Formats: sequence, structure tokens, C-alpha cells
Amino acid sequence: MITIQKATLEHVEGIAKVCIDSYWATYAELVPSTYINRMINEFYTPERIISEVTTTSSQWNGWIVAVDDGNVVGAGAGGMISENHGELFVLYLDPQRRKEGIGSMLLDAITKELMKYGAKEQWVSVTKGNDKGIPFYEAKGFHFIHEQDEYGVVEGENFKALRYHRFLMRGE
Repeated sequence: MITIQKATLEHVEGIAKVCIDSYWATYAELVPSTYINRMINEFYTPERIISEVTTTSSQWNGWIVAVDDGNVVGAGAGGMISENHGELFVLYLDPQRRKEGIGSMLLDAITKELMKYGAKEQWVSVTKGNDKGIPFYEAKGFHFIHEQDEYGVVEGENFKALRYHRFLMRGE
């Protein structure tokens, strides 16, 4: 049985594993390995995740994990980017556990948390060409707004992120 909960220090290793495995599974065909390694080294080190698990605010609501039989099978986080706008910063699943509803459960939990902080709208960035993420977010009511440079690109890299948005209603 899958449990959705706030992450604790015992989940740090599982969060890192899920995020790294999913990052490679999602982006290996879309962006160079140098970019993937740079993002993993910036965001998914145990030190950073420990800091993010132990510190929460409206701008970073902390990690939420999906746990099955003691193992982290999904992880996500969000925060407020303005008074009424929430952002889904990260949402990853064990690549072997897709199509089980885990992503939906995590998104719902993160969205409810953002709404407690006053979010009436929600944003997410998805790498252009991400055929795993784009259909998921569109099925959840997100609409494409615009294209922009992907986070962390350096000179000579030219890959894009797609910004998606949805309005939040009470009861979502």
C-alpha cells in the first residue's frame, strides 16, 4: 500500500535515488549527459536533500514522498512563487512504477499544500520533448503558456522548457 507523506531524514537516500533514476530515464534522449550530471549534482545530493527535508517555508514546502513497503517510489515538492501562485518544482517516480497513480497522488498532495498557502493558480516547467511529463500535466488541466530557456543552460546549450499553468479550484 502506497503512503503519501512529508519526507523525513529516513527518506533522503530514497528521494535521491528516485530523482536520479527518473532524471536519467526521462532526459537521456532529450539533453546531453553533461547537463543531466550538472542538474543531479546541483539538486539531488544527500546534503541538499537533507537541507530541504529539514527546512520548509511557503517558498519551499519540503519534499513529499510516496512510500511503498518502506521504499520511496516517488517524490515531489512545490512552493509559492507569489501571493496567489504556486509552483510544482519537482515530481519524479521510480521509472518502474509509472502508470500506477503515484504521480497523481503526489501532485494532489503538493497542490493541497500550496492551496493552504493561498495558491489559486499553479505553474510547472516541463522540458520540451518530455513525452512522459507533458501528457501527464495536460491530463491534470495544465495548459501550455510559453517556451523559455531550460533552467541551468550554459553557453552553447539550446534546450527549452515549456511553462504550463492551471487555475486551482477549492476541492482540487
